[in-house]
Parts: sequence; C-alpha cells; structure tokens
Amino acid sequence: MGRGPLAGPITLAAFAAPENLRQRLIKILGGKIKDSKQFSPVKIIVIYRKLLKLKKSSKVFFTVSHVSNKIIDKNGISYATNLAIKRVLGNTKCPASNVYTSGKNCVIRLDGLLKAPEEFKNQKTIIGGDSKNIFIACASIVAKVRRDRLMCRFAKKYPEYDFEIHKGYGTEIHYEKLKKIGLCEIHRKSFCKKLTKNN
Repeated sequence: MGRGPLAGPITLAAFAAPENLRQRLIKILGGKIKDSKQFSPVKIIVIYRKLLKLKKSSKVFFTVSHVSNKIIDKNGISYATNLAIKRVLGNTKCPASNVYTSGKNCVIRLDGLLKAPEEFKNQKTIIGGDSKNIFIACASIVAKVRRDRLMCRFAKKYPEYDFEIHKGYGTEIHYEKLKKIGLCEIHRKSFCKKLTKNN
C-alpha cells in the first residue's frame, strides 16, 4: 500500500489464517471480495476492527511493515517494496494444526507483481489478487488502515500539508501545497523533483 504517493512510507501487510476461516472472512467483507480502495472509509474501519478482534483471539495473524520515504529515496521503490515483503513475511506466524508457526511454512499468495524471497517456496503472485483472494484482500485492508493512521499522525506534525485528507497521494490539494511551501521531512524527494519551486 502506498507505492505511488509523494509522501510517507510504503506499507505492506501479511495476513495469515487457516483455510476454514475463509467463509467467515468473506462474510466480514460483506459477502464479496473487494479491493480495499473500493470500501468507504467507515466500512474499512469496521472491517479492520473485526479482523483485529480475530487476531486478539488468535484466530488470525497479521503484521505490518512501513518502509520510510528516506529508504525509498536512497534505494528506490522496488528495493523498499522488497524490504517490506521480507520484513512482514519474516515476522509472520502461519497457522498449522491450530498452532502458528514460522511464515516459511505458509502458503504465500502475493498481490500484483510482488514476489517473496526465494526461501518462501510455496508462493504465487496473483494479478489483482486483492479482488480475487480473501487473504490478500484482508492484508490490503490492514495495510491501508495502518498507513492511513500513520499519515494522520504525520498530519499533526505537519498540519500545513493536510496529510489527513490525501494521505500523501498526488491530489490537487497536495500539489498546491507543494508548490506553495515545498517539501517536508516525509516527502519522497525522488518523486517530487518537478513539483516544487525551491526543492
């Protein structure tokens, strides 16, 4: 989540659950698997809270990694994405016989063009996976909520940029702010070279 924004981190989530929870998770999503961007802000929070409740009762597991704009600028978005994947899968606990074990034992399903490190043998990339696979959809929702919350915290530190509204994406409001006041510490300089007067 967050490959394209002009500010803030890229955020990825890993979501693990036993196969027998598939139908329950589909019901939580409203009976249809959707891309997280298709849910209203209110609906996505409702879903996230239900997933969090399942995690607290150890029925599912999820973890999140934020890779900062500084790493993106230094090494590129592909490096940052791969680092986030490595981090979340390294921290993932996989359900096996009602016990969560190392993520290397998981059946790994990744969205879009993402690939896991080679040591994760049982992996498959699914184009448009967040609208086809319930577990990818749940991971997408977790990542979106957590990144949005982080951007809202940044909004308190940098109130002049309205990060709570656009979450760092290249909206008209954000472009206007950049042209007027330039970059702040969380902007991706490599993404903003042609957008500001002074930076």
